[in-house]
Amino acid sequence: MAKLYFYYSTMNAGKSTTLLQSSFNYRERGMHTLLLTAAFDDRFGSAKISSRIGLSQEADLFHQGDDLLAHVNGRDAEQKIDCVLVDESQFLTEAQVWQLTDVCDELKIPVLCYGIRTDFQGQLFPGSKALLAWADVLQELKTICHCGSKANMVVRVDQHGEALREGSQVEIGGNERYVSLCRRHFKKIYK
Repeated sequence: MAKLYFYYSTMNAGKSTTLLQSSFNYRERGMHTLLLTAAFDDRFGSAKISSRIGLSQEADLFHQGDDLLAHVNGRDAEQKIDCVLVDESQFLTEAQVWQLTDVCDELKIPVLCYGIRTDFQGQLFPGSKALLAWADVLQELKTICHCGSKANMVVRVDQHGEALREGSQVEIGGNERYVSLCRRHFKKIYK
């Protein structure tokens, strides 16, 4: 039985690196992977998954309204797909996560999703909420807070490094915009 996996963490835990390594492992064995990433995150170029340590690979883009079951089915008809890997999976819609369960259940293709669990205010992203509910396997990728404790929250900062308490749920950025914190340090910001 093919399974839906959700690998989640805060920023800077190596999600994209782990995804690219998983894809490499499949390809090294002569198998074919389909990589998907959010269309609006083009920090490292369009249609590409890149890690901070310099690894990258071309990927198909997904938009909010895309039917991912149809997309995977079409790509599988062109060339057999052995695994689907989704970066930035927090940006999936609930409907798209449901479609990915169909990729597993109907097409018998495993799906590995990598994303952030909560936003800078501690609220679940829609894609993460659905993945936490429906994934067969949940795996936390760990990173650490500046105090050395496990970081399980993320905070958005301004150009001066000051934590922001308000704003839209989605704002693309990296180390210059987000800092991973333990819950204790996160709570100090939101008191």
